[in-house]
Amino acid sequence: MLDTTIKDQLRSYLTNLRQDITLEASLDDSDKAQEMHALVNEIAALSDRITTRLITDGPRAPAFRIRRTDSDEAVTFAAIPMGHEFTSLVLALLQIGGHPPKIEAEMVEQIRGLKGPLRFETYMSLSCQNCPDVVQALNAMAALNPDIEHTAIDGALFQQEVTERNIMTVPQIYLNGEPFASGRMDVEAIVSKLDTGSASRKAEQLSEKAPFEVLIVGAGPAGAAAAVYDARKGIRTGIVGERFGGQVLDTMAIENYISVPETEGPKLAAALEKHVRSYEVDITTGQRATALIPAAEPGGLHEIRFESGAVMRSRSVILAPGARWRAMNVPGEDAYRNKGVAYCPHCDGPLFKGKRVAVIGGGNSGVEAAIDLAGLASEVTLLEFADVLRADSVLQDKLFSLANVRVIMNAQTTEVEGDGTRVTALAYRDRPTGTPHKIELEGIFVQIGLVPNTEWLQDSVVLSDRGEIVVDTHNATSIPGIFAAGDATTTPFKQIIVATGEGAKAGLSAFDYLIRLPAAGALAAAAE
Repeated sequence: MLDTTIKDQLRSYLTNLRQDITLEASLDDSDKAQEMHALVNEIAALSDRITTRLITDGPRAPAFRIRRTDSDEAVTFAAIPMGHEFTSLVLALLQIGGHPPKIEAEMVEQIRGLKGPLRFETYMSLSCQNCPDVVQALNAMAALNPDIEHTAIDGALFQQEVTERNIMTVPQIYLNGEPFASGRMDVEAIVSKLDTGSASRKAEQLSEKAPFEVLIVGAGPAGAAAAVYDARKGIRTGIVGERFGGQVLDTMAIENYISVPETEGPKLAAALEKHVRSYEVDITTGQRATALIPAAEPGGLHEIRFESGAVMRSRSVILAPGARWRAMNVPGEDAYRNKGVAYCPHCDGPLFKGKRVAVIGGGNSGVEAAIDLAGLASEVTLLEFADVLRADSVLQDKLFSLANVRVIMNAQTTEVEGDGTRVTALAYRDRPTGTPHKIELEGIFVQIGLVPNTEWLQDSVVLSDRGEIVVDTHNATSIPGIFAAGDATTTPFKQIIVATGEGAKAGLSAFDYLIRLPAAGALAAAAE
């Protein structure tokens, strides 16, 4: 299962074990069980602190439990955690073995104070780049609190269970047998959902922060670049967003970020965060902005209000809220969202193995999705609104070489149909003739571009007719002291490298604005 290089690296990591752990395997007679058994034995051979044993009373097979030998802290993998989840496995071994997780002390105390039993189950796929955050967060919580249990379940390995629970998107979290949440979540978000008072306490703490000289709203590539450039100027810099990395976290392969021939979204997001944290930047995540209140006079404090009730203030602001997947806006889409209508083929594709799916959109993302899904689904139908595909020719060549893929041009999606619990068909019409058609299928993957996250800015800065923040060549908006960068602006070409460059420009422009304001003490005066 593990090559020599990985074994050597893992052996080195396992020297950090502080307590003995036991790997308890529950196996059946499947080929996957044999692979899991081999993996468990290979891990145990790398450290004297690890022992193994077979159990027969596990709720799932194949599965293995990592248990602290002399206590109740444990996590379970109903999966062979390779691919994106291998890091989750390594961290689980270390944390159950007593190595402290990288969680702030205050949050650790909150986790230890949670009352159980709290039995979490996370359905994930090994190709999902969103799933490891959830798996690692819940594993860390289980390592800190014996009242918390967590099982990570590979949906492709337990397809009957996935079908019975009608799971069509990952990550999907259950708590004590009931749906708890879906989508990417970190420790703070999970604890906030469990401890309802923590959100208001966090909001109070944020509102009490001293005003910033520059506050960046949005923690994607544009926001990260702005933070680095402003922090290097020595000014008080803050960055706040829902999650660090933004939409990059949902991107699988990145091959056009200059100087980095190939990487994955989560890896790039982690590198961005590490770079920002190397400077004195105040970082806040888990916050969604709801309003911008411009300063009453030049040099005054702008105000950002958040869904949690928090209010943060700054002399200058850089807006980098990014964008989200564009919806089809047809009947049935919302009703069957996460019930067959999906937006991440890498995450949810394995749940549709052997099934019929459609991809909406003929750009690079749509064609890439169809190519990926062709290796899993029995049939893939790509529908393009225009009369030509917009994807790169190399992708089109690959697409048309696949036997189980068909492409329909001039197709306008009109409705998503289902049986009340899941998608059963997609209706569309031929644009030139108006002839209606229907495709019987089980899954629909929407890949038709982006929508800027700017609804909360409609009453403040000037927006284009597409909802993008209007900026000039210096990234200035219609309000003095407010700048913007990234996919939410009118800057053309929504690319990661463009966003980082524009973020750097916005950071420099904000600094230039600040140094031209009168009186260095204006910040203190405005805060009074």
